[in-house]
Amino acid sequence: MPFSPLSALADTLLPHALEPSEDGAHDLSHLQRVWHNARSIQAKEGGDLEVLLAAVLLHDCVAVEKNSPLRSKASALAAAKAGKVLQALDWQPVRIAAVTHAIETHSFSAGLTPNSLEARIVQDADRLDSLGMIGVARTFYTAGRMGSGLYDPADPTALNRDYDDKRFCLDHFQTKLLHLADGFQTAAGQHMAQVRHQRLKGFMETFIEEIGAQ
Repeated sequence: MPFSPLSALADTLLPHALEPSEDGAHDLSHLQRVWHNARSIQAKEGGDLEVLLAAVLLHDCVAVEKNSPLRSKASALAAAKAGKVLQALDWQPVRIAAVTHAIETHSFSAGLTPNSLEARIVQDADRLDSLGMIGVARTFYTAGRMGSGLYDPADPTALNRDYDDKRFCLDHFQTKLLHLADGFQTAAGQHMAQVRHQRLKGFMETFIEEIGAQ
């Protein structure tokens, strides 16, 4: 089961987890992968599984596009909605606060520091999905949706220009993806991140070689 061992809780929360959206980088499969990551980290670090699952399932419950001016507020909007959902399900205020804190601090663009074990795990679990081969696939998928080019044919590696990841997908590796592994919050997450970072780096180097760039 994708959300074992808490399938019943998942069934309750999934109707609230995703707004209608065509974003295949933030869909049900993303939630399944983040939960898999969270469980892998929790097995070594500990943490409350119910809080973790609620935060994972509701962390993208408000859909905000990557190119929206509201992007940096997406996690706060999701946290507020999640709080209302859990309140309606009669969760205790302290547990609602634990979930909403994990949601609000998970986002890279929000730039907030998680202050609980569960929040650190959720941030790590979500960021792992931006690394490795999944990270590569999601990056090129999102670039296609946003209308970006694969790379700048005149200067693929930005030797004589500033990086512009809104125009060129390859630039996003330098502006964000290759820096993600440095910011992990748990030892288990950090180990997983380093493995995926090397895969990501290897892909980028091979890509640059194949297009004949420096």
